[in-house]
Amino acid sequence: MKRMTRQQVLDLYFLDARSRLIDLAAFMDRLERSAGKEDFRMKTFRRAVGELIGVKRDRTKRVLLAFSDPTTKPIPAATTKAACGAWNG
Repeated sequence: MKRMTRQQVLDLYFLDARSRLIDLAAFMDRLERSAGKEDFRMKTFRRAVGELIGVKRDRTKRVLLAFSDPTTKPIPAATTKAACGAWNG
């Protein structure tokens, strides 16, 4: 299978990525305009966004790891009923 060129990747995916970036900016603007304290999810989110900056490899892995629980020992019981999307460690 032949790899796409950078130009092909840009032509195919740029507008979608641009749209998603604008959505993220809007989410962050709404959050900053709202009342209340920032919780661990947004702190993790900001750290994950920082992984996108610069020319580096493995961004996807680093972003996923930013949200992941790094512990290996199982907990005896769940502390919440649903996943929250970020580790509160």
